Amino acid sequence: MGHTLEQFSAACHGILAADPGIAGREKIRVLLEEALKDQDFYAPHLGDGEPEQHIIFEDKELGFVVRAHVFQTARLAKPHDHGHSWAIYGQAIGETVMSDWTLVEPATDGKPGKVRLARTYILKPGMAHLYNEGDLHSPRIEPPNRLIRVEGVNLDTIRRVPYVAV
Repeated sequence: MGHTLEQFSAACHGILAADPGIAGREKIRVLLEEALKDQDFYAPHLGDGEPEQHIIFEDKELGFVVRAHVFQTARLAKPHDHGHSWAIYGQAIGETVMSDWTLVEPATDGKPGKVRLARTYILKPGMAHLYNEGDLHSPRIEPPNRLIRVEGVNLDTIRRVPYVAV
């Protein structure tokens, strides 16, 4: 059965309305993995001419967004969390090397927090991973790379603190 963005977004709304916690997010992660098996679901939003990051759906009632990522250049993100929000990264095309980090020392008074590498793993096409509030991680991306990310809130509006690896 095919998936559309409208169907996916409506299902996410229903899930989060019933359970906005970790169990509901896990259901969305599983749903995203299922949708990523369908190229017709993601292809219209992940073409070469698309912006590197763009919101393809925003739920006005619950505040979650679905964002498309079209990476044309390699990048290594610094360790980060999503502040008071969560995010689910869904790999559509290519692979993303993800690293999880353990907090060693929290950020204070303008000083970055300190983190230590906990593990590294690869997100392959069709895989999705949930990062809850406070989960420290960093992606390494080599093109071609395309992701669909579901965010608890529009992460453009979140203040984040910096972290450095020790």
